[in-house]
Amino acid sequence: MPLVGPKEMFAKAYAGQYAIGAFNVNNMEIIQGIMQAAAQEKSPVILQVSAGARKYAGQGYIMKLVEAALADDPSVPVCVHLDHGPSFEMCRDCIDGGFTSVMIDGSHLPYEENVAITKQVVEYAHPKNVWVEAELGKLAGVEEHVSSNEHIYTDPDQAVDFVKRTGCDSLAIAIGTSHGAYKFKGDAQLDFPRLQIISDKLPNYPLVLHGASSVPQEFVELCNKFGGQVGGAKGVPEEMLRQAARMGVCKINVDTDIRLALTACIRQYFREHPEQFDPRSYLKPAREAVKNMVAHKIRDVMGSSGKA
Repeated sequence: MPLVGPKEMFAKAYAGQYAIGAFNVNNMEIIQGIMQAAAQEKSPVILQVSAGARKYAGQGYIMKLVEAALADDPSVPVCVHLDHGPSFEMCRDCIDGGFTSVMIDGSHLPYEENVAITKQVVEYAHPKNVWVEAELGKLAGVEEHVSSNEHIYTDPDQAVDFVKRTGCDSLAIAIGTSHGAYKFKGDAQLDFPRLQIISDKLPNYPLVLHGASSVPQEFVELCNKFGGQVGGAKGVPEEMLRQAARMGVCKINVDTDIRLALTACIRQYFREHPEQFDPRSYLKPAREAVKNMVAHKIRDVMGSSGKA
């Protein structure tokens, strides 16, 4: 099966009140783990490539790894998506490079500038049948080049205006999630009434949640047990994400949880096998940890198992 866009994935997810998992990829083992989980769960999947991942691994390498994954198991619908594209030029290069979906992130810009750059990307992408995600509102936290100390919730009326004027296909909204591993100091809170209003004002329109890792405490503890210093990390409770998926959220982004699972597993392996220096020896169980993490997310958080 060739790469697909998210249009059909999201239409089915919206109707079925579940979400598609969008998992960030950086290397071969992460891609393999995600794809093995998606095949096991018979779920569509979105492989997200950030600007940092493009710089680290190279767009060409990532696309060849995805090509290999599709050849290995063509049963799973796969979309390749640019996560937090910072410029028109990067979106253009990803579209020309075979991505089936891109995100232009103008959320840090004044409203009219966000509208203008999003519209520019839409006008380039749509003739090439590429999906465009945009963002309105601002998430606190840090993720690569995306950084904010403040949280600005998405205004429902502005969301309607933004979608109408830009023609973007999906919209990442701010309702209380945040980037990185340190999302909440107290109890987690998501603004579900705001989500409901936005969903009501944009019926049948796919919404997106960024900063939606749950930061499983068992992996935080495992990291710290074997030499890590991941103190006070706290994510979005999974039951809240599952609720959002029933309210018009068709795409939920996961990055931090994959990093934690991979790193915790490698830390444990190094401590328990100090004699080992073969990368295959510690990357194999790390890949399995990614697979298990993603399978759990697909099954218990997204609700997309069996939807391929």
